[in-house]
Amino acid sequence: MATQMLQERLKNWWLLLVSGILFILLGFYILNQPLASYLALSVFFAAAFLVSGIFEVLYAVSSKRHDAGWGWALFGGIVDTVFGIFLIASPVLTMAVLPMYIGFVILFRAVLGIMHAFALKKLGISGWGWALMAAILGIVFALMMISNPVFGGLTIVVYTAVAVLMLGVAQVALSLRLKSIKNRLQAL
Repeated sequence: MATQMLQERLKNWWLLLVSGILFILLGFYILNQPLASYLALSVFFAAAFLVSGIFEVLYAVSSKRHDAGWGWALFGGIVDTVFGIFLIASPVLTMAVLPMYIGFVILFRAVLGIMHAFALKKLGISGWGWALMAAILGIVFALMMISNPVFGGLTIVVYTAVAVLMLGVAQVALSLRLKSIKNRLQAL
C-alpha cells in the first residue's frame, strides 16, 4: 500500500524535469539579454514595493485594535505604496535606484557579517577570519554597486541568471533522482 502511494506520487517526476529545463533556458536568456532582463527586474522591483505597501496598509488598518504600533505599520505601508507608484511611473528611475538599493542591503549585511566574525573570534571559534574576509569583500562589492550603477545593474542580472540556472539544475537533478526511485520501485 505504501509502495503504491509512493509510486503514485512519483509518476509525474517529469514535470520537475520540464520546469528545471525551463529555468535553465530562462537563466541563459537572462545572460543573453541583460538589458531586457534588467528592465524586467526593475519593473518587478517597483511592483513588489507597491504590492508590499498595499498589504502593509491593509494589515495596519485591520490590526489597529490589537496592535499598539499599528500607526507605524500604516506609515511604512503608505511610504512603500507611494514609492512603488513612483517607481512604476518612472522605469528609468527604478533602473537607477535598484543597484543602489541592493548595494545598501549588501552593505548592511556585510557590516553585520563583520560583527558576527568578531563574535566568532570572541567565542574562540576557528575560521572567523574567513567570515571577516568575506564580509569585507561584501563591503567592497556593495560600494562598487552603489558607486557604479552600470556595474550594479550587470551584477544584479548575473546574480539573477546564476540563481535561476542553479534552480533549474537542482530541479533537473531532483527529477532524475525521483525517476530513478520510481524505476527501482517498479522493479520490485
